[in-house]
Amino acid sequence: MSDSFLSDALRSARDTRSLELGPGAIEQLARVFREGFGDRSAVIVADENTWKAAGEAVAARLRAGGIRSEPPFIFKDPSLYAEHRFVEELESALRPHAAIPVAVGSGTINDLTKLASHRTGRPYCCVATAASMDGYTAYGASITCEGSKQTFFCPAPRVVVADLEILRAAPGEMSAWGYADLLAKVPAGADWIVADALGAEAMNERAWEIVQGRLRESLAGPAAVRAGSLEALGKLTRGLMLGGFAMQWAQSSRPASGAEHQFSHLWDMQHHTHQGRTPSHGFKVGIGTLMVTALYEEVLKHPLERLEVERGCEAWPALDDLLEQARALLVGKDLVKVALEETRAKYCERAELRSQLALLRDIWPGLRERLRQQLLPLAVVREKLQAVGAPTEPEQIGISRERLRRTCWQAFFIRRRFTVLDLAARTGLLKPCLDRIFGPHGVWPILPENAASGTRLA
Repeated sequence: MSDSFLSDALRSARDTRSLELGPGAIEQLARVFREGFGDRSAVIVADENTWKAAGEAVAARLRAGGIRSEPPFIFKDPSLYAEHRFVEELESALRPHAAIPVAVGSGTINDLTKLASHRTGRPYCCVATAASMDGYTAYGASITCEGSKQTFFCPAPRVVVADLEILRAAPGEMSAWGYADLLAKVPAGADWIVADALGAEAMNERAWEIVQGRLRESLAGPAAVRAGSLEALGKLTRGLMLGGFAMQWAQSSRPASGAEHQFSHLWDMQHHTHQGRTPSHGFKVGIGTLMVTALYEEVLKHPLERLEVERGCEAWPALDDLLEQARALLVGKDLVKVALEETRAKYCERAELRSQLALLRDIWPGLRERLRQQLLPLAVVREKLQAVGAPTEPEQIGISRERLRRTCWQAFFIRRRFTVLDLAARTGLLKPCLDRIFGPHGVWPILPENAASGTRLA
């Protein structure tokens, strides 16, 4: 990936004005801080781990550059995660002064600082500590609030510093998290192609080019990423930053997020843990990517150019029936509330469905070919995840095959974004495709008596 491509993408970013990426990038911190924020003072935001990993070095660079600083704010809670009460805690600490927060960390620290900075009326700077996710430069913060994972709209950091030496020193699995999150942009792109083709959500061509234009190059060296190659880590980090720039341009997570992220969000809302820990976002998204890719491969086998539109419309449930199914499938007041709201928002009446299915039937040969060009084969996705050290079986993150199948139905209800789940549901293919994926000769065979029974959508 050329630096000119990254620089051009940076010019399209609405919030981020400066990105320093490379070995030794931390040496540029004081300069880019002053260019971005003038003579304002700084306050480092970290947790105890990220303070040790980079916080002390950040403090030293700020002192050496003559940047005035407030005492650092260090989260002490060992169970720290991107939850609203921690945003409130940081807000309270920021309000007595006007210093610019310097978030030292990755996903959790960045999202907490992003939202707290916005709510206290100031921009912020981010110093990355791991190539673990695409949220560094993303518009919006993903925060758990009132039991559900929500995206709070707030600006991305004005200045980002990503020193590859610091990123390489992070625990190795964190780069695998980021790689899996970046790999998810492949099926997410397929979902956007479908949504655009069927009139559900128009393609933003600039955002598409930013995130997809060099994606294959960024994903080229999973084994080298695992081995700690600076070159491969640099390509991975650039890809993650580009995903964030695309989200800034579109003011939406659509360019970088599709059905595979709905799996992760659902498991978050269900408070899923494995061996006493919450699996990383990247690893959950990686399993989601495998599941979505398998589902696409099954859908693409069907001759939808011969789709029986009227039969499909007759089988389509009324809204009240869908809402009843959501209540039956999902547990928990907050989760059910989200599902009912999202299902109402995306429901289409039979007249609208008739037009959509007729369009799908007419354009399917060309759309199928576009999807095949966009997607990677399931075997290749699996190989890449294995090479980088990411899970390739749901059991590795504590998800049984029965639960993974059930998740496909549940995830359909929790977000209004049009994805392959909606395509399969509206064409009546979701249950038949899942029957094959989880059948005796499928990707994840399970005994028929233990399989999820599905819903009346099928």
